[in-house]
Amino acid sequence: MLSRFVMQNALTKQSPVMVISRGAALLPTSDKHPERDLVNFPRPKRLIDPEPVRHIAIPERWFEFFYPKLGVTGPYTFTFGLITYLMSKEIWVTEHDFGYALGSVIIIGILHNKFGTQLGNYLNKEIQKDIEVLDGARNNKIQGLKDAVENELWNQERAKAQAVLFDARRENVQMQLEAAFRERALFAYNQVRNRLEYQAALESIHRRISQKHMVSWIVAHVLKSITPDQDKSTIKKCISDLKTLAATA
Repeated sequence: MLSRFVMQNALTKQSPVMVISRGAALLPTSDKHPERDLVNFPRPKRLIDPEPVRHIAIPERWFEFFYPKLGVTGPYTFTFGLITYLMSKEIWVTEHDFGYALGSVIIIGILHNKFGTQLGNYLNKEIQKDIEVLDGARNNKIQGLKDAVENELWNQERAKAQAVLFDARRENVQMQLEAAFRERALFAYNQVRNRLEYQAALESIHRRISQKHMVSWIVAHVLKSITPDQDKSTIKKCISDLKTLAATA
């Protein structure tokens, strides 16, 4: 639930510390659950160190219970008195195996005095290893959430840069459209110019052919209108004019 809350709040550009602190509000508290009496019925907590004991295994709080009423010797008086009463009334009947039980208790006490400290240190080290493993997993999860938030914020910043990239792409598309428009306009201009040049060349050819035909027709009719006598007189006239020119030269 906390991880989902962190990922949802990543979109609001909040720092990881703020998100995790807000996520702590999702944990159950007395304010969130007023129907539970956390004062008289607190949540159980695992003890880091064992409670103090006396005589190897008897809790110290048992002796403190008798102090206000029976004093310092009260616990011992009550214990031995109770045992004497139970054994004298044969409420607690002991057999020959009771000696084995008493011997076992003595052996356990000796072993506790000799090796209890070493065993306790070894167990504490194993517990510390387990705690480190659990703390490492929790810290890795927290670090993973922080990295996810930072990555999300970085992706948001990268998304902002996409707007500039989109503008550049739009301008590029506009330039491509403008280039395509100019290319097509040039193509249309060249096609129209080629057609106009073709029409102009065709008109020039028609004019030249008409002129040539007209000249040929006029020359042919002029030649037809000249008689042989006119031709001879014209030749003679030309010869005389040449002679005159030669004499004057």
